[in-house]
Amino acid sequence: MFRVSQWVAGILFGWLAPRRRAAPTAPWLARLLLALGTCLVLASCGSLPPQERASEPALALPMDPNTPLARIVDSSTPPDEHSGFRLMPLGVYSLDARIELAKRAQRSLDVQYYVIANDGTGRLLLRHLKEAALRGVRVRLLVDDLYTATTQELLMALKATPNVEVRLFNPFCCGRDGLVSRFASSPLDITRLNHRMHNKLFIADGVIGVAGGRNIADEYFTLNTAQNFVDMDALFMGKVVRQLEGIFDDYWNSEEVYPIERIVAPHAARAAMARGFDEQVNMAAPAPKVVLPPTDVLGYGPIGEELDSGRIGMIWGKANAVADPPAKLRSMSEDEAFATSVTARVWAQLMDAKSEVYMTSPYLVPGERGMEAFEALCKRNVKVTLLTNSLAANDEPLVHGGYMRYRERMLKAGVDLYELSPQRTTSNKRLGMFGNSLGRLHAKTAVLDREKVLLGSVNLDPRSATSNTELGIMVESPQLARELLRVINISKLESAYRLRLVPERDEIEWLTMDEDKEIILHFEPESTWSQRLYNRLLSPLVPEDLL
Repeated sequence: MFRVSQWVAGILFGWLAPRRRAAPTAPWLARLLLALGTCLVLASCGSLPPQERASEPALALPMDPNTPLARIVDSSTPPDEHSGFRLMPLGVYSLDARIELAKRAQRSLDVQYYVIANDGTGRLLLRHLKEAALRGVRVRLLVDDLYTATTQELLMALKATPNVEVRLFNPFCCGRDGLVSRFASSPLDITRLNHRMHNKLFIADGVIGVAGGRNIADEYFTLNTAQNFVDMDALFMGKVVRQLEGIFDDYWNSEEVYPIERIVAPHAARAAMARGFDEQVNMAAPAPKVVLPPTDVLGYGPIGEELDSGRIGMIWGKANAVADPPAKLRSMSEDEAFATSVTARVWAQLMDAKSEVYMTSPYLVPGERGMEAFEALCKRNVKVTLLTNSLAANDEPLVHGGYMRYRERMLKAGVDLYELSPQRTTSNKRLGMFGNSLGRLHAKTAVLDREKVLLGSVNLDPRSATSNTELGIMVESPQLARELLRVINISKLESAYRLRLVPERDEIEWLTMDEDKEIILHFEPESTWSQRLYNRLLSPLVPEDLL
């Protein structure tokens, strides 16, 4: 996630903090004026080019019923059903699904992500996109521009491939070699640049795809040696595909999106870029195989086996896909942005719950509006169960500080609150092989009344509400709800601490089980003293709307 800690700290401390190897330190005011002057000079170096819009918007291709994927979807769809889903809690299964769809696509691939990293996973996906384009598949790739400093050359080289278009959401004009330099080069444009596209979507041949919480990087598919995320995606088909294609088209043709070639200068001639791309993704060698267990935690096998058989088992229900407008905050107030947001629709669904709400949100900062909603639900005797990251599991400690502001109040209201344990997640093999890496929560899901499921990219925090754009899918299906509850309970019961408020001491306790013995902790579990100190000192200084 993009947070205030990643750019305010980077800019302020990077530009203003004294250097260890410096000669005598200049006075603070001189350093401040120098930094501001430098930023203004950089800001004058360039700006975004004027938008050029085609006379007709570029839209998703009409579905061809004769493609192999279309025939598989047709064979897998019962009469009169709306939309089919299969949950993918296992990271390697989710990655394999994208690769299998890219390999089998014959007509189109529409791909939209917040992050595509220049690592093994990112290069593997980009390789398969190029291979599809060389087969004649039209590839449209839309990437948020925040984290493209290390991938922009790969993306430019991919764009040089016939049948490929690459576009950037809300791009930076200059200083493009690093995150800090990008913001330092645009100090007068911070408000615009704070608006990021957090959507994740992959659609093949207009008939089948993957959506959920995962970006394209090793840590989202349990392939990172240092840290990995517990996350959730879903394979989808049916009528919801048309809605998602429409959402993709809205973004693809929006004023916030630029063709990459208008932002990034070519780093070599077309042929040289193609050779460099092929070397980086190792096109000359067979594509790396994703190592898959025989089944996942829900009992499903690899999707490729079912694609080979010509039929996929799915869970069916009525679905509705929604997304924030691409122009969120560009032409609306914060209140208007919230009113039209996916977050507002999620809260509306929560408030309609009659008996119980189960949610996972890695970044949980409900704010006053959300806190009042939780309290109202509990007063109506709706059971509210929330799973989020502990301080030790959170990759955004300042956001954890925002969550801490509401933690005691949630417990007093009657919320059943759980925090993910990195150690227990690593030792729990049911949701992936984490090895010795740090386990973190990244799934954004909800189950309402054991009948409705919410999936997508939405966190319960201020950024999702009013700054980032998000994508969400609501599915009415008791069977899908049962499966998602099963996955949530695995993390809740086997990989998390349950929190308990001790009123007489006004303290929070963390409870867990160790060989059938209850363990009670009285401070943030698995955290270091430096993490706790950092959290206590800096979190109160950060405005909540920046978390």
